[in-house]
Amino acid sequence: MAFDYSKLRGKIVEKYGTQCLFAKALGGSERTLSLKLNGRIYFTQIEIKRILELLDVDSNCVNTYFFTEKVQKVKQSLRGA
Repeated sequence: MAFDYSKLRGKIVEKYGTQCLFAKALGGSERTLSLKLNGRIYFTQIEIKRILELLDVDSNCVNTYFFTEKVQKVKQSLRGA
């Protein structure tokens, strides 16, 4: 299952300007954060809690930032009549 982290990315840029600065505030590397935002590695519960704190996001909004499923785009082919 893939998650859509676009709102999380937006909040990171809004609060910290870059993913690099945010990764440093989080205490990790930009590479690891990138892997997590691209769905290659999962966020831990502790990281999610810390991220919500750093971004001043209410814990009631956790689903919006971490558990929105990514919608797959399906290419439709047009068939001639």
